Amino acid sequence: MSAFPSALPEPDITPLRGGPVLRWGVLAPGRIAGAFVWALHQHTDQRVHAVASRDPERARGFAATYAIPRAHASYEQLVADPDIDIVYVASPHSGHKAQALLAIAAGKHVLVEKPFALNAAEAREIAQAARAAGVFAMEAMWSRFLPQAVLIDRLLRDGVLGDPRLVVADFGVRFDFEPEGRIFSPALGGGALLDLAVYPLWFAHFVLGTPAHVLATGVLAKTGVDGQTALVLTTDSGAQALVHTSLFIDTPNEAAISGTHARLQVESRFIAPGGFTLSTPTGETRLRWTDPSALRGSAGLAYQATAVARHIAEGLTESPLHPLARSIAVLETIDAARRQVGYAP
Repeated sequence: MSAFPSALPEPDITPLRGGPVLRWGVLAPGRIAGAFVWALHQHTDQRVHAVASRDPERARGFAATYAIPRAHASYEQLVADPDIDIVYVASPHSGHKAQALLAIAAGKHVLVEKPFALNAAEAREIAQAARAAGVFAMEAMWSRFLPQAVLIDRLLRDGVLGDPRLVVADFGVRFDFEPEGRIFSPALGGGALLDLAVYPLWFAHFVLGTPAHVLATGVLAKTGVDGQTALVLTTDSGAQALVHTSLFIDTPNEAAISGTHARLQVESRFIAPGGFTLSTPTGETRLRWTDPSALRGSAGLAYQATAVARHIAEGLTESPLHPLARSIAVLETIDAARRQVGYAP
């Protein structure tokens, strides 16, 4: 059991430059793909060598915008490209499994946007295929690789918080209602649980482990997808997480851990580079940590890319920081929550 520290240590993160470099290919160019490519080219030595879209003109436009050498007219052409080491799957959730399996079958490593798949069964299928092929596979849970998460992990392992007994985390964003859009469409894997709650649920699993019990209540959007949900997760030890998500309102987007020896409050938005405050249970003593880099917002996507490059250079087929078992476990929690709120696609 550790005493409350007098200072916080430095996080042991993978340097953004100077390490192993991968040749990346991007499937399904869109907003998140653009943010990812920009972060890589701006802040790391990683480089995207090709992009593919079902719409060749869209692929060419994306390639021109981000100075990518090749634009392929099909996903099949990209995964067959001998100059690509790893494929970043950036499509809507409904396309993750098919595109990940396509890349894996071609012998490519894969980084799949979150959520890893539409459900836990699909996630297991991707994981099994990657293991059978001997290639690296990971969900793009970029928040896990940020300096603040690396430091929080160390504080938990060192026992600074004592026994973590409660996690509170939320992520809500108000979206304009578009029945055919990705957020509200059942066919595209819409709903708050898959699109937003994957973050606070990952955080709860990260701190407390896989819950033994999931209790969820919520309301559906007009299209039938989950619109707003509150969850209580309980572990075998009795530790709990309170998680909330919504497509209808903007929420604080904060996360906190209460332990028997200390409390940790992660600033909004907790999913992005920022900071946190560590305090004694009574709040008398406080230590504040702020990410010293200039990276903010989606620039933090750079950290996961360099970590993946290091993992692959080390011969790993999954990340010890965010293993496939965790991605599957989070989707099992989402599956249970969706059933309980009445959304069972």
